[in-house]
Amino acid sequence: MTPPPPPIPEPEPDAEPKADTKTAASTGTGTDPYPDPDPDPDATVRKARRRYITVCALFWLPIGLTIAPLVLLFTERGMALTAVAGFFAAHSLTTALLELPTGGLSDVIGRRAVLAAAGLLNAVAFTFQALGTTAWALTVGMALMGAARALSSGPAEAWYVDTVQAARGPGAELRTGLARGGAAVSAALAVGTLVGGGVPWLLGLGPDPGERLREATSGAVLPLSVPPLMGSAVALVFVAYVLAVLREPGRPSVTPAGVLRGVPATVVAGLRLGGRNALVRRVLLSAAAAGGGLATVELLVPGRAAALTGAPESGAVLFAGLACTGFVCSALGNQLAPLTARLTGGGERAVLASLSVCATGLLLLGVTSAATDGAPLALAATGYGLLYLGLGAAGPNENDLLHRSVTSAGRATALSVQSLALQLAGVVAGLTVTALPAGPLPWLLVSAVLFAAALLWTRRVSGAGPGPSPEATGDRATEPTRPMAQGRPG
Repeated sequence: MTPPPPPIPEPEPDAEPKADTKTAASTGTGTDPYPDPDPDPDATVRKARRRYITVCALFWLPIGLTIAPLVLLFTERGMALTAVAGFFAAHSLTTALLELPTGGLSDVIGRRAVLAAAGLLNAVAFTFQALGTTAWALTVGMALMGAARALSSGPAEAWYVDTVQAARGPGAELRTGLARGGAAVSAALAVGTLVGGGVPWLLGLGPDPGERLREATSGAVLPLSVPPLMGSAVALVFVAYVLAVLREPGRPSVTPAGVLRGVPATVVAGLRLGGRNALVRRVLLSAAAAGGGLATVELLVPGRAAALTGAPESGAVLFAGLACTGFVCSALGNQLAPLTARLTGGGERAVLASLSVCATGLLLLGVTSAATDGAPLALAATGYGLLYLGLGAAGPNENDLLHRSVTSAGRATALSVQSLALQLAGVVAGLTVTALPAGPLPWLLVSAVLFAAALLWTRRVSGAGPGPSPEATGDRATEPTRPMAQGRPG
């Protein structure tokens, strides 16, 4: 076997390659994303970065608003915990089923339309969740939220990368913008969690405006309904912002028949990514390991919190605080991603270091599984923070490597493949760790999986250069519109 060529050095943020706008566009996304291109590529990149960060924050803020009150709202409506589990299963199954088709749809018809549809579905979903009183209405609300999640996984990031590469060429520096977008997601979730948990509590203070709200609406709007209704309003703001500012290059007009042909072809190409490209395989396996770690934390930490405080209600408050802390650590990790790459010597080494930090965090949670106070409890809290810090630092570096291995025609689909790997692994991990006996074993098992994922990055991979080649992708020069090139990391 012919040895792979040496890796192409990654450009530093202060040494970004300058490229003629039109030339860069022809090598990347096809045309300049702005109808009236800014002659200064730096201004174009800054503008795109601001818009990408705003889109990330506006989409995830409503989801954060529902994290704390949603389960309590469903039980307040008289739903049993088994029914609540069914609602969340409807969300997860809808997301998994639509993940790849919606990614392909974004690559065929454009990013802006798909993102706007995601925002509209979220607005409707939050309204169903806030006002629904029957099991079918709440199931519809959760399924619509799952569909919106599937539609949103990839188009915004794909738009940002397309825009930057159109302005600066396929070798443009991406990591900084991706890191700030990830930080915006984490910050929006943290703020949303605090607001969503605090608003119902505030409505119960003083003259009890929450009770008056309940009486004025004949029980249709409860204090716990207010955060989802706030989320619905923010989702509409998101739709307006996307339609107003996310301009993208003109695409060839497509007929419904063309969409039906193009989307399956793009999905199939996305599924083949991991088999053709070693870098993509590493990214997908790393995403799967991260999904297992997140699922373990989300399933096991609430029980540990309740056991520590002595009651489910106080445990829920403690877990909300921990969740907010995790989002803050993830945002910090996102911001540190470019620095991590510089200190370790490149994106691949940065992923290795970041996943090792994640595995160490889970290891600390495992060895302190019986902690109730003192230093062991502090170690457990440190482990929780390290998991999210490492995941935050790994994401932008993985995605930077991946975007250098895909074309615009398949970028959103590649992101959907990564998201699907994370979600499916999370389902498998959830079933596994809940079947194991309580104690350190579940934590240590998932920690070992994350250490194994980190070891995948000990040897550098070629093909992470500024753009894919026909030989590497399997594309023929006579088929420039083939929907997918190589792949991208998660």
